[in-house]
Amino acid sequence: MKILVIQQKMIGDVLTCSVLLEILRQNFPQAQLDYLINNNTYAVVKNNPFIDNFILLNPEKDKGFVSIRKLGKKLEQENYDIVIDAYSKISSNLLSYYSKAKTRISFQKWYSDFLYTHTYPRQHTAKTIAGLAIENRMSLLNPLLKKNKLGVPPRIYLTQEEIDKAKSYLQKNNLLLTQPIFMISVLGSSPKKTYPQEYMANLNNILVDTLDNVQILFNYMPHQFEQAQAIYQSCSPSAQSKIRLDIYGNTLRDFMAITWFCDAIIGNEGGAINIGKALGKKTFSIFSPWIEQENWSIFEDGINNDSVHLKDYFPELYKNILEKKLKKKSIQLYKRLEPSLFKEKYRRFLLNIQKKNIDIKGSNFTSIPPS
Repeated sequence: MKILVIQQKMIGDVLTCSVLLEILRQNFPQAQLDYLINNNTYAVVKNNPFIDNFILLNPEKDKGFVSIRKLGKKLEQENYDIVIDAYSKISSNLLSYYSKAKTRISFQKWYSDFLYTHTYPRQHTAKTIAGLAIENRMSLLNPLLKKNKLGVPPRIYLTQEEIDKAKSYLQKNNLLLTQPIFMISVLGSSPKKTYPQEYMANLNNILVDTLDNVQILFNYMPHQFEQAQAIYQSCSPSAQSKIRLDIYGNTLRDFMAITWFCDAIIGNEGGAINIGKALGKKTFSIFSPWIEQENWSIFEDGINNDSVHLKDYFPELYKNILEKKLKKKSIQLYKRLEPSLFKEKYRRFLLNIQKKNIDIKGSNFTSIPPS
């Protein structure tokens, strides 16, 4: 049996959808499982033991009807038995159809249902702690599995070489692996998904005021240094003394290996937070005002993984308003989500971590380094 899963778009989408391939492998151990994704997201699923082959798209080049038709011909030649389209946009609609797979599964949409053999509506209320991003994708396995169990958490597979390289890099830069390390996702994927600079600085100040001996890293790429530096300069002198702007990952795999040594990742909801969860790290995320929290609050228990959203504090702002309008007003709405609104919730998250492995002021706990 040959099965193809299609999930284009962003890092979080590709990482989350990879759980389908793990479940498919458990149920069809002899099947060939292939994954069609954008090439810039490959790093988060590299070395995944449940995936046999990757089909990588270049979003800048592989677009337009001619390119889609050409790739569709290649998919047809592969003779897939099953195609699962978790992306469900026009490009993947056509690729699914052109594959000529006997079984084609996707989400229900009035304009594309006829291209598939099975379609399922997206649900809007999560039934489990897995969250809607996983639950909706799990529904696409309904035609294949007699009993569709709870989705597994997404996972990232680092090599020992990558971990050792990151360890050496951190030690050479005088980071103490025996003391707590926090990764801060200071920048979102766009301004509309980036918490205001002064507010992000405030979160760093609270972190330093709450926990002792912390070491803070910022998640940013070299070309984003000026933006990261601006946030650093907005922090208190005490917080600045704990921040190491000189330590960062040049590549996505480097960032993941560095994060492997962190105790938690905090900041803008998005790819970095999803990576943290997939590495088993504690996470505290701030959702953009226009993103539906229930979709991406994956395996949040309010203790190990927690988040905040403007809707938590001002639900009246979300009555009878379309997502497009919220997106346009996101930067303005972000200013309503002041750190003071969730300061105590944030501190509880930090204090819960110290119970296990972080030295809090006045206590004798120490961080447990990764094995």
